[in-house]
Amino acid sequence: MQRHSTLRVAGIATAAILAATLVSCSSSSEQEDEGSKTLNVTLANHVWTDIVTASLPAFEEETGIKVNLTQLGEDQLSDQYNVKLNAGSDEIDVMMYRPLQEGKLFAQNGWLADLTDYTESNDEWDWSDFQSGPVASTTVDDEVVGVPTITEREVLYYRKDLLEAAGLEVPTTLEELESAAKTIKDANPGTAGFVARTGVAAAVTQFSSFLHSQGGEWIDDDGNAALDTKEFKSAVELYGKLIREYGPANVSTDMSWPEAMAIFTQGGSAFYTEADSLYKNATDPANSTVSETVGFAPFPAGDDGARPYNVPSWALGISAESPNSDNAWKFIEYFTSKEKVLEIQKEGVPGPRASVWDDEAGVETYPTDLAEAIKASAENGVGYDRPLVVSVPEAREIVGKPIVVAITGGDVDQAIDDAQAEFQAFLDDEK
Repeated sequence: MQRHSTLRVAGIATAAILAATLVSCSSSSEQEDEGSKTLNVTLANHVWTDIVTASLPAFEEETGIKVNLTQLGEDQLSDQYNVKLNAGSDEIDVMMYRPLQEGKLFAQNGWLADLTDYTESNDEWDWSDFQSGPVASTTVDDEVVGVPTITEREVLYYRKDLLEAAGLEVPTTLEELESAAKTIKDANPGTAGFVARTGVAAAVTQFSSFLHSQGGEWIDDDGNAALDTKEFKSAVELYGKLIREYGPANVSTDMSWPEAMAIFTQGGSAFYTEADSLYKNATDPANSTVSETVGFAPFPAGDDGARPYNVPSWALGISAESPNSDNAWKFIEYFTSKEKVLEIQKEGVPGPRASVWDDEAGVETYPTDLAEAIKASAENGVGYDRPLVVSVPEAREIVGKPIVVAITGGDVDQAIDDAQAEFQAFLDDEK
């Protein structure tokens, strides 16, 4: 009897231990499953993010995935990435980043996951629908490391009334642009023929379309500096001449887009080459005295045709340390789908898909001539507007120096020689 009781007690104890173990395993499994359904997403402060944030409840309901969202300014965002990703943290799943500014650094450090298999796995989502320029900037060493979300191109802003008064057609080549700028300045004292950015670093991005259209590059195929070429020189001399001879009187050499845009929108210039994403500054009557007469055209062709930049200003990537990459991809896939990109573009954010520019609904909020200029730029655009290096700010300060010298009428040949040597040393240090 005592023996049977002992066995019964032992059996009860064993069952209790087994039950506790099962409960523990079940709890652990539930926690793991819950963790896999929770995404840590870090996005920049941007109108794109505002639109996405409003759609998060629908995404969570449709997928069953909970999103923990962190939203930061550009500088804060970069600081957080540098700290957390450099430490190998797995606290970030989806990350919004700037391909042209940070892409090479992040890829070189191994911070971005390879998304190639994901982008090729869903025909309906359709990776081939994304424009080639932005795709090139989110692809590193043949690996897709990001999906573009927001794009911009350089286009020609112009004054319809001034061209009409001068009997001129809209320039389609850089040679015609120079001629038209001269004609209008000569006929309209006090009005510049052309304006653009003039600051050392600020001018680099807009100058890039002149450089590419003349057949030049920042860096050659062997990874060496390419500033000492006839193509680079011809682009620098043309950009400098347009501003020096046909630009505003006493033009400063530290203008970025706000200063150059102000000159154009207050009636100070006939032509202005700038990013299409800034067009509302010129068309809003509250800010622009030329809103009724402003027109848009594709960037004019140079010796190598029209090759303006067509770049992704932002993209989405997945942290290489993320333990939740499949669900992270679901987030990217959802918010970069054809339907969602169209929806976001209708709110004024230029999308990276070709289909949204072919859709009447996608361009109905844009001036007709601007939409046509954007489509033309997307077809032949170049996917970068600055040297693709690790330390982009330093590189811009180097390659931008000859541009300013050309604007001020200095010794361009010497400025190019100096910049070539300095840029080559910079590239050698980065290797």
